[in-house]
Amino acid sequence: MTQENKSFIGESGADDWESTDVSRRTFLSTASLVGIGAAAATVPTSLSVSGALIPSALAQGAPASGGAAQSSGSQPLDYPGKEKGLVVLGERPLVAETPEHLLDDETTPISKFFIRNNGQIPEAAADPDAWKLTVDGEVNNRLELTLAELKSRFQPRTYRMVLECGGNGRSFFQPQARGNQWTNGGAGCAEWTGIPLAEVLQAAGLKDTAKYTAHYGADPHLSGDTTKEALSRGMPIAKAMEPHSLIVYAMNGEPLPNIHGGPLRLVIPGWPGSLSHKWLTRITIRDREHDGQGMTGTSYRVPNKPMVPGGKADEKDFRILESMPVRSIITAPANGTKLPAGTREVALRGAAWAGDLTVSRVDVSTDAGQTWTQATLAPTRNRYDWNRWTATVGLQSDGYYEIWTRATDSNGRMQPPVTHDWNPQGYGGNAMHRVAVLVG
Repeated sequence: MTQENKSFIGESGADDWESTDVSRRTFLSTASLVGIGAAAATVPTSLSVSGALIPSALAQGAPASGGAAQSSGSQPLDYPGKEKGLVVLGERPLVAETPEHLLDDETTPISKFFIRNNGQIPEAAADPDAWKLTVDGEVNNRLELTLAELKSRFQPRTYRMVLECGGNGRSFFQPQARGNQWTNGGAGCAEWTGIPLAEVLQAAGLKDTAKYTAHYGADPHLSGDTTKEALSRGMPIAKAMEPHSLIVYAMNGEPLPNIHGGPLRLVIPGWPGSLSHKWLTRITIRDREHDGQGMTGTSYRVPNKPMVPGGKADEKDFRILESMPVRSIITAPANGTKLPAGTREVALRGAAWAGDLTVSRVDVSTDAGQTWTQATLAPTRNRYDWNRWTATVGLQSDGYYEIWTRATDSNGRMQPPVTHDWNPQGYGGNAMHRVAVLVG
């Protein structure tokens, strides 16, 4: 970042930022950027912290420089092969998100891809091609295939597809919901190479009683108890038979890294990432909805009718979270960017996606949604790819601006200005993304 195009969040010295009567020391000592994020989401333009006025966009992510004010007050990730800019949301299990400005690539590099675990990370496979996958349950032919046999028996496919954590956007709920406090960084769009799950299930021969899948992996439970699963989720057979649901062994043209589930995982696009089981060892076909770890109670479930924020959940009134909501993010400029004096236009870049649906349009605003400018959508490579978008907005003078982005899906539903449909696990938080820029 040049001297003229740098982060103004957390700068020392007097300038236009200081004129808001919020010093760097006051801001950083009062709350972390994302620690106040949920509150900011409920007040579209500003909020008061210890008598100081905090521009709301500053609460939506770490500054462009990644300086002292880190997302969630957490430390930067230090993991082999990963960029230092990723932010740790949890250490046990290891969870790390990608700040929006690091999602500026058309294809998300492995080094920038978010990390989500539910249990312990297993040791890397000594011989990946010998890794075994079992398909059993409501099938006519029980299968036990090594990765080498999968590669030789079935025709691989490569698709660029979004993988998104079910709790992405959770930090914007108020009151705070349980779980890792994701901003918008629990998503990435990689090129996945693997075998269509449908072809493997067809080879196994689904019985008429086949209704649901159940997934199992090699990741040990956090407690070390071998009788417990770290996670075991499943999906209706119709979703499993979609041509883009893959049994994956390569990511961006490289063997699937261990941290991302290598040597074998599922990628089930459009639905919560928890369905895309890592270190996959078995798929059992069931004659009923799966009831494994992560399938019951309020886990990966949302209420059928709006509930009082912070209220007691009636688990009988919850349904399984399936297609993820529409979301758009601004990937450039980064939040907190300082532009040279006299800048009167700023070029924007970003990404948008919509679960099982498609993105119909993206709009951006510099005046808190009073007026909107339609962005240009780049074509997607395949279904479930994200839409890269660009736009140029005018700035009337030097000063402070918030840039908002809003995506609309193919059913006409658009991102809300604030989070809604509160639920105890914080799913579906897709409020408009906002970034702050300072001109001059």
